[in-house]
Amino acid sequence: MSRQKCSSCDENHGSIQEMEMKWEPMVVLILSSLKSQKLGGGASFCSRADDTNLQWHTTFSNPQFQFVALITLISSSLPSSISDRHCERSERFLFRGGEDVPQTRFKPKSGKTLSARRWHSSFSQEGHLDIATVLSRIQRGGVHPSIKGVVWEFLLGCYDPKSTFDERSQLRQRRRLEYENLKATCQEMDKAVGSGRVVTTPVISEDGQPVEGPSQDEKSSVEEDDEARELTAEQDTIGVHVDKEVVKWKLTLHQIGLDVVRTDRTLLYYENQANQARLWDVLAVYSWIDRDIGYCQGMSDLCSPIIILVENEADAFWCFEHLMRKLRGNFKCTTSSIGVRSQLTALASIVKTIDPSLHRHLESLDGGEYLFAFRMLMVLFRREFSFVDSMYLWELMWAMEYNPTLFHVYEADTSGDTKVEPVNNAIPLKQYGKFERKNVKSGVKNEQQAPLSVFLAASVLEAKNKRLLMEAKGLDDVVKILNDITGNLDAKKACKDALKLQNKYLSKVKQS
Repeated sequence: MSRQKCSSCDENHGSIQEMEMKWEPMVVLILSSLKSQKLGGGASFCSRADDTNLQWHTTFSNPQFQFVALITLISSSLPSSISDRHCERSERFLFRGGEDVPQTRFKPKSGKTLSARRWHSSFSQEGHLDIATVLSRIQRGGVHPSIKGVVWEFLLGCYDPKSTFDERSQLRQRRRLEYENLKATCQEMDKAVGSGRVVTTPVISEDGQPVEGPSQDEKSSVEEDDEARELTAEQDTIGVHVDKEVVKWKLTLHQIGLDVVRTDRTLLYYENQANQARLWDVLAVYSWIDRDIGYCQGMSDLCSPIIILVENEADAFWCFEHLMRKLRGNFKCTTSSIGVRSQLTALASIVKTIDPSLHRHLESLDGGEYLFAFRMLMVLFRREFSFVDSMYLWELMWAMEYNPTLFHVYEADTSGDTKVEPVNNAIPLKQYGKFERKNVKSGVKNEQQAPLSVFLAASVLEAKNKRLLMEAKGLDDVVKILNDITGNLDAKKACKDALKLQNKYLSKVKQS
């Protein structure tokens, strides 16, 4: 069967006929439709991101591209000739059968969504990115699934929009080498890292002793964990010194594994254990470098979409690490307080300012600490939206919160507790996201700024104002009412409402 050579990467990829042998005709039909709209990148479904000189491309044979193509399939505005019955059939390629998953609302829209063509045209010949144009398009309609990964790297501050192709290529290669070194260090401490396994049972005790493996009759059900345990025992018996930091890290490995096997379990992508192992490896390495916080429940929910969208494991790691710079404060916990407490306090202050009657009612129900909003803020509304819509929500939020100094602040700071630099008057306001622009104009100080997610949570409470006031007789009722929003929220409308609340809040604060 003939094969087509891609003009972008000079590689041979399968023809449409070959794909038809592997995928249902319905999938090929929609992918062909995307190709004809120049959303897929070329006749052989190869998309090259001109952002770097690394010949970055994604082929149809790659698991990441297959999955992103299916996300596109679910979320695209399909030709009228394709019936709803076909759309229902296509969902089976993304989710496991019989699973109850929220309905996807996101639809890429021509002229609003940032397309691959628009993205590539936003770079100058040297590689400088017109970030103002990109932010404007994302805030109007999100990012097309085929380029989400590379766009997210900019939104999270992994790269400087003013840098060149060559500069980003060098930075990417340096980071990849650094990740490989970090991973190698973790492999020396526990050979399960990078082995393709996911550890779900303890490998070490509190006093640093290897945990004995299961009995022979139990071994068949936990064979892989047993092998990982034997590797750990072997390392300890040959005299490897296990210090307190190593013990602390090893104690988290099975906790990470237990969360990984539960994360996005409705997605077919994670039926492949190699994909689960990539997620586990990234979280295990991150747990080692962040000695202060390590791994906490909820991080797997934040990392999972990145693992799926960013093909290279090292690139995915640094993308997640930059996301955690924004969110790691939420996971700082002590015996007397939880990390997200500051955001819950900010939420209470916002609701008290814009809707005093609702705040008083919640206080009367012993809900004045707003702990019912804990989950929303910890994992950025992952549970309130479908998988596809939560990604759409995130990119809207990151675009609206974007600060052009982000990259330089991150590069200068290695502690992880990063605060954005003061406003640089030489930077045009259009290079800031809508939300951050309002903060800049109002002169709100960094330490006084509440993130967009807090205003979004406030907008959800405002939307349920009447029900909360009339039906909530206790905190259980509050939780029940808020749980009803799962799968029923529109990401773009929620962000718009959050921006309106921000304006209202800043106005009231200024008057007081």
